[in-house]
Amino acid sequence: MASRTRVAVALGSGGARGYAHIGALEVLAERDLEVVTIAGTSMGALVGSFAACDRLDSLKEWALSLTQRDILRLLDPSLGGPGVVRAERVITKIAALLADSQIEDFRIPFTAVATDLDGRREVWFQKGPADIAIRASIAMPGVIHPVMVDGRMLVDGGLMNPIPVEPTRAVPSDFTLAISLNGVRQSQGAAEAVPVSPLRTFIGQSDALTRGARRVRKSTNEILDTPTMQKWSARLTANRVASEEAEHLDPIDRLFGARLPKDLSTVEMFNRSFDTMSSLVARYRMASNPPDVLVTLPSDACRTLEFHRAAEMIELGRRLTTQALNEAGL
Repeated sequence: MASRTRVAVALGSGGARGYAHIGALEVLAERDLEVVTIAGTSMGALVGSFAACDRLDSLKEWALSLTQRDILRLLDPSLGGPGVVRAERVITKIAALLADSQIEDFRIPFTAVATDLDGRREVWFQKGPADIAIRASIAMPGVIHPVMVDGRMLVDGGLMNPIPVEPTRAVPSDFTLAISLNGVRQSQGAAEAVPVSPLRTFIGQSDALTRGARRVRKSTNEILDTPTMQKWSARLTANRVASEEAEHLDPIDRLFGARLPKDLSTVEMFNRSFDTMSSLVARYRMASNPPDVLVTLPSDACRTLEFHRAAEMIELGRRLTTQALNEAGL
C-alpha cells in the first residue's frame, strides 16, 4: 500500500483574509495529502489550531454565520488603552469551540507564533491552552490589546514571522506549503479617488474632536484665508488644480490638497502599513527557508477586519491553492 504524501503547512497572518486558510486546508484533505504539522501566525494560528485538533468544520460553520453586526459585538471595541479592540469576547467564543483544548493534545503537531514586544523575539506556543496562544498571536499592535503571558508582553507574531515556515522543519515531510495573505495589491491605482487632504482626514471628523480642536481649526482657517497665506499656499502647490476645482477647496485643502483613495481610515492606513512591513519581513525569512509551494493572496482581497466575508475568502483560498498544487504537480 502506497504511503500518503506528507505536507507541512505554514499559515500566514493577514486578518480576515486568513479565512482562505480554511479553503486551502480543505483542498489538501480532498487530495488525500497528509498534513503532518501546522504552524500559524495571527489568523493563521487561529485557523491552524482548529485544523490541528480536527475542529475545522466547527470554525467554518461559525465563520459563515457571522454578520457585520456580530463582528462589531465580538470585537469588543475599546475607547482607551493600547488598542481599539479588546477581543476578549471573540477569544471566549473560540475557547468554547475548541473545548478549552491543550495544544499538546492536538492530533497534528501545532505551533502558534507570537512576538515578545520587550524581548524583541518571536515566541512559539507548542503546548498549553490553545486560546491563550491564539490570543497572543492575533494581538496586532495598535489594533488589538496585547496580552501578558509569563511576564512577557506578547503581540502579533506577524511582526517577526508573518509566514512561519521554520517551526514546521522539526517534523519530516515530503513538501512544505506556505500561504501568504499579503501579496501585491490587485487594485493599485484603481480605487476611486476624491479630493481630500491628510490634514482634513484628521481634522474633519467632528465627532472625534474636542472643543479646543474645533477652535484650532477655526483659527487655522482664518489664518490661511489671509492674502499672504493664500499667496504662499499657491507657490507651494506644484501641481495646481484647475480653477473650477479650486473654488471648492477650503484654505486647508489648498495648502495640503492631494487625492487619496475614498474611505481611507486611520485603521485602514495602519493595516496597509503593517501588511507592507510583514510582506518585507516574510520575503527575507523565506529567502533562507523557502517553502516548496507558496500560495499568495493579494493584500486587498478583503480588509483586515472584514470578518463577515468568510465564504468569499474560503473560496478564494480553495481556488488559489488548487492552482498552486496543480502547477507543482501535486
